[in-house]
Amino acid sequence: MAIHEECGVFGVISTKRSNVAGITYYGLYALQHRGQESCGIVVNDDGMFSSYKDLGLVSDVFSQETLAQLPEGNMAVGHVRYGTTGGTTRNNCQPIEVNHQKGKMALAHNGNLSNALELRDKLELSGAIFHTTSDTETIAYMITKERLTASSIEEAVCRAMDSLEGAYSLVLMSSAKMIAARDPYGFRPLCFGRLHQGGYVIASESCALSAVGAEFIRDVEPGEVLVFGENNIESYAEHCGKQERKTCIFEHIYFARPDSVIDGISVHEARMRAGKLLAETYPADADIVIGVPDSGLDAALGFSRASGIPYGIGLIKNKYIGRTFISPGQEERVDRVRIKLSPVESVIEGKRVVLVDDSIVRGTTSKRIVKLLREAGAKEIHMRISAPPFLHPCYYGTDIDSEENLIACHHSMDEIAELIGVDTLGYLPVEKLDRLVESKHYCAACFNGEYPTQIPVDLRKDRFERKLSERV
Repeated sequence: MAIHEECGVFGVISTKRSNVAGITYYGLYALQHRGQESCGIVVNDDGMFSSYKDLGLVSDVFSQETLAQLPEGNMAVGHVRYGTTGGTTRNNCQPIEVNHQKGKMALAHNGNLSNALELRDKLELSGAIFHTTSDTETIAYMITKERLTASSIEEAVCRAMDSLEGAYSLVLMSSAKMIAARDPYGFRPLCFGRLHQGGYVIASESCALSAVGAEFIRDVEPGEVLVFGENNIESYAEHCGKQERKTCIFEHIYFARPDSVIDGISVHEARMRAGKLLAETYPADADIVIGVPDSGLDAALGFSRASGIPYGIGLIKNKYIGRTFISPGQEERVDRVRIKLSPVESVIEGKRVVLVDDSIVRGTTSKRIVKLLREAGAKEIHMRISAPPFLHPCYYGTDIDSEENLIACHHSMDEIAELIGVDTLGYLPVEKLDRLVESKHYCAACFNGEYPTQIPVDLRKDRFERKLSERV
């Protein structure tokens, strides 16, 4: 727990003028788990853009009255955000809108560029003026720059991809076209489907397609650019196959909703396999297996089935509070754990408990959960983690910022067990990750340090702090 996520993107193109804002609202609602800081929708009504963006959850930002102010149209793009770069300000809300010599563009982005600062420096030295501190504006500038000489917006996107490094799943809307693009590694998920009433939907996860009644067609391939018309799709594959597929393994362990399917792999089944592997690798003599809601539940069920130890609901989640990692300060984060999770004493009291969670980052959240179970009368607590230990920072959209803050970088497994107060501790072995997704084509750099791209030169948490200090 206590891991920051990146974002969720959504786009819809309809065969006729309709309530595309409403469709986007429900799509973003299904993707709310991917970002809870801010959200936004841009509607295209025959080339006229209307938008609304603000800080907060989808249900808070878009009231019935707010949605009613957005016009009907034939296209819309939407975004939910957790900011891994830049601050939590309204300026950083997406989708980003750009007016340029060749027309208009609205862009929603999931991921992080590993060469963002390098590109931003070059753009600023050429006269570009930035209004946000997000990677997305850098991508928008690169596409706009190419559009000035390209014959089409899709050609501009393809050209810009030659300069972009790192993770980016994009949904882009011009005055006349809807475009989806995924980086050549395929770090972050992106898929699309067909609306029953006509038209197409693009989303970070397949669960958002189901939420709006769209039929899943397929995932966007790594490196692919898709141009959506009302009744047809054009694929540009010049960047496909240039790199080995490296989908983020933590999408399956933690980020994605369990009912999503990413690159043909069921998230629910992957988590069940993680639990099974934990039971095989670190068995425990216990009375009950419980999971930490939500992403620990499927792994706990897998552990239970493989071990034969009964599965139980030992922690109840308050559904009206967001994930603990949204809190920017440690003190507030601990307070949120207290009100977010409640132990079921009748299930826990006097029992030897296997507690399954998705990760341990700093250890503070895990320690608090263990304390809750001790107070509820747990006799023993055997913690099992459905991911390997975090040992390295991530540069592709997961806010694992530095080894300094990772507990596994400074303590052995036995020491961590003592620090968080459990009787035993076991992590999923890094060498078994390929069994989790039945593939070797994934990125696990935060666990094994094997980065697919060059590591950024500037490694500071706030990558834009340098910009301010240099100008003082």
